Amino acid sequence: MNRSLLLPLVAIAFTATAWAQQIPVVEKTLPNGFKLLLVERHDAPSISGGFVVKVGSANERPGITGIAHLFEHMMFKGTPTLGTKDAKRDLELIAEQERVRSGMRDEEAKMRAALRRGLVDDITSPESKTDRYKELEGEFKKLVDEQRGLLVKNEFDRVYTTAGASGMNAFTSDDMTGYFINVPANKLELWCWMESERLLRPVFREFYSERDVVFEERRMRVESTPTGKFQEQFNAMLWDSHPYHWMTIGWASDIPAITKQQADDFYALYYQPQNITLILVGDFKPDDAEAMVTKYFGRIPKGIQPPPEVTTQEIPSLGEKRYYAEAETNPQVDIYWKTVPFGHRDGYALDVLQQVLSTRTGRLYKGLVLGKEVATDTYAQQDSKKWAGTFNIGGEARDGKTPEDVEQAIYGELERLKGELVPAEELQKVKNQFAAAEYRKLSANFPIFMQVLYSEGLGDWREVNENGPKLQAVTAEDIQRVAKKYFVRENRTVGIYTRKPGTGAKDEDPDFAGLSAEQKPVVRRIVDSLKGETDVAKLKQALEQMQAQAGGGDPKRQQMQKLIAKKVAARIAELEKK
Repeated sequence: MNRSLLLPLVAIAFTATAWAQQIPVVEKTLPNGFKLLLVERHDAPSISGGFVVKVGSANERPGITGIAHLFEHMMFKGTPTLGTKDAKRDLELIAEQERVRSGMRDEEAKMRAALRRGLVDDITSPESKTDRYKELEGEFKKLVDEQRGLLVKNEFDRVYTTAGASGMNAFTSDDMTGYFINVPANKLELWCWMESERLLRPVFREFYSERDVVFEERRMRVESTPTGKFQEQFNAMLWDSHPYHWMTIGWASDIPAITKQQADDFYALYYQPQNITLILVGDFKPDDAEAMVTKYFGRIPKGIQPPPEVTTQEIPSLGEKRYYAEAETNPQVDIYWKTVPFGHRDGYALDVLQQVLSTRTGRLYKGLVLGKEVATDTYAQQDSKKWAGTFNIGGEARDGKTPEDVEQAIYGELERLKGELVPAEELQKVKNQFAAAEYRKLSANFPIFMQVLYSEGLGDWREVNENGPKLQAVTAEDIQRVAKKYFVRENRTVGIYTRKPGTGAKDEDPDFAGLSAEQKPVVRRIVDSLKGETDVAKLKQALEQMQAQAGGGDPKRQQMQKLIAKKVAARIAELEKK
């Protein structure tokens, strides 16, 4: 058969097969309001389980930004039976700590007043603290030290791992907070008890010390990375009215000011059954799993007051916004256009447009890196959040070129999309890439679990099955239409980053000498991200995987992999010295 005829037929057959394998989700609702999503699979004797709470940083307000992420940490602190040797004294100490903290907050208000009057420069410095604050600080430390003697550290995790569970973790985003773990199939009842207990009877012990941990995490991820603090300001400029205006980690002044009472109120409002979806994927019988989940999670009282919806909408942009910054990074441009929220009909065409532009086979790389040679790296991403969305395009300037050169080249590719329909062969190739990616996500419990969780957190789990056919239905005319609609000057926010004078080039690191021009920006971004990573166990796991995969493939790629592994090992050593 003629090869030109064979390839389209193979692509069509593969695409049809991929989208025919939909995820068989069974939805149930418990009497107290919990939604339960079950996906029965018997490929392995294990279950991926967890829940998504429909609350993220978009549900916060000024003064308590970062509280949703703080709760991700607090939910691992245990219950009256997990995490302490003496539950009664533990609760008494928490109450006494709150009494002392109330007095400390009164003193903090005086310190902030002094800051506003210009009497002090920094309320966190020891010189700015009042005598009464120092006295209360000492009293609080004694209470904390006594409580530490009662704590059973990481008991929640230890109970799970002893039973053969793995991968316990959580995340917080703008729109949701997710919790998950993989357990052996015969430990489903343990999962039900553990997870229902921490929702029914959580004990937020070590609240203030954990708050300090979150603040340190913010410092490492935002303030100690080359572009983190700039990205925070850039994001604040991008959004005019929407709560996406602040990042999930929260503002630096808000995190140390969050009180336990505010945390208790936040938990009562958002961590109620009607706002939580339980998800199980794996080796179980749906009827048996539903009965067991109902037995344990049914103990949790239904919430009284429904969580409020985010009602503030982003106002339309009336003019282009530009941000210029000097940073310890290579010259680059970062451009955002406001687009559409999750589930919007234009989102599918924008997703396909993203794929047309991105990856090494996409138009940006071919046009800007290989063609015009103005960039060493490019990227494009459509991000539909729950309430609004963005389309992000950027690139790093090649030596001798400027971020503005890259910016104009990007606009050139977008004008091409507006003026010419994407050829049928190029569009089909992109659709095949989507189909292949979705097919791979059906390979195991955990990837399926995460798909269901994200879709449910953003609005509707059914999107895991409906998204594929809608992407396949996108036409070249749809792509042209959304390009003309959203990629307009008044709708964009542009960030221009140039190297701060006197910082030198990162290429001065001799380790980078053997890398290609295309590899250098990739490795730089990875190395920069390592500065914000503090989880030694996570880094060691990544290093083991890299070492296991070493020794094969392209020699030039091997050199890049060895350098990344070297930098990871150095970061591990740095953290273990502390």
